[in-house]
Amino acid sequence: MNREIKGKVVAVTGSADGLGLAMVTSFLEQGVKLAILLDINENMGNEALARLKQKFGNDRAVFYKCNVLDDIDDTYQMITSNHKSIDILVNNAGVVDEKNIKRTMNINSIAVMEWTMKFYKYMSLANGGKGGTIINVSSVCSYKITPFLPYYQASKFAVLGFSKSIGHEKIFKKSGVRVITLCPGLTRTNLAYFLNVWEGCSLEEFSAHLSSDHWQDTPAVGDGTVEIFKNAESGSVWVVEGSRLAEKVDF
Repeated sequence: MNREIKGKVVAVTGSADGLGLAMVTSFLEQGVKLAILLDINENMGNEALARLKQKFGNDRAVFYKCNVLDDIDDTYQMITSNHKSIDILVNNAGVVDEKNIKRTMNINSIAVMEWTMKFYKYMSLANGGKGGTIINVSSVCSYKITPFLPYYQASKFAVLGFSKSIGHEKIFKKSGVRVITLCPGLTRTNLAYFLNVWEGCSLEEFSAHLSSDHWQDTPAVGDGTVEIFKNAESGSVWVVEGSRLAEKVDF
């Protein structure tokens, strides 16, 4: 499979800021032809796009306002019609909301599965596609269990299991579509600073837990995502934690 980044088209959900924007930036730095930013926040998305155009030129990034729960069909149509090809999809959009289990599961799990399958079918060799890569963002919380975020942990565990299954080598041989799981560790983003903690635990307990862990900045995850694209086999799980290099995890 061709793992050359130059000339590729990449789309990243939840990419107006945080991890998603860092991923887009890293892919552009490595030479993708076009980065497609997808996010529900139109103002932040346009601001991010303006900065990227200033740095990389006017023709290497576009932004589409997108709600991952409701806009999958319209967004898919726009991407495939306007850009003719998509080589890499990163399902990054997510929430931490321990007050709303349905919202957490729908955005973090169901949407990831739906977006994966929509573009998987488009990319699949079995359907006349040319293959491709889908990177699904889970979390170290998918396997490092704590008592603070049960809904979030369940949602990310679902992403890990789904991605390992649909990315299994037996399926990859037929489809030519790699499906890879990325598990970032604690990263300084807006998501990390505005958390709804489960009612069974206190915010003080959770804050003490967070302060004991190794935090990283978003570029570490952006660069790690690019390295994963270059090196990962389908069905594999990779961790980027504590600003260390991406590391494969075996389960």
